[in-house]
Amino acid sequence: MHLRVPRARPLYTVTMFKGFRDFLTQGNVMDLAVAVIIGAAFTQVVTALTDSVLMPFISALVGSPNFDDFAKVTLNGNEIAFGVLLTAVVNFLLVAAAVYFAIVMPMNKLIEMRGKHAEEEPTEEVALLTEIRDALVPGPKH
Repeated sequence: MHLRVPRARPLYTVTMFKGFRDFLTQGNVMDLAVAVIIGAAFTQVVTALTDSVLMPFISALVGSPNFDDFAKVTLNGNEIAFGVLLTAVVNFLLVAAAVYFAIVMPMNKLIEMRGKHAEEEPTEEVALLTEIRDALVPGPKH
């Protein structure tokens, strides 16, 4: 009967897994995971806005909700549909506009309003520390 004695893991294996665990538990990875989940959920909002509001509006103006039949060319029996590309570009621009006006602009305004509140007068302690710091900095030499 032969007994197997378990070998200790090499140190580099332990540090590799520790580094991986630290990477996963950092705030950046968690923030990214939350952003992906929120982005996936927000996709439904953007799709509803595009399909139910913006595309019917374009359809009322142009007469068709897409441009798939626009600029079709047949070359040696192969159909080249430039309209499909145009529809994709228009859809992209609509989604980009919806995201910009529904998310980016309001967030920029919110950040701007927060910034104005942050620019208030410093407290007495901060003013005193700033004065001490400025007094310790050597002036220009003559």
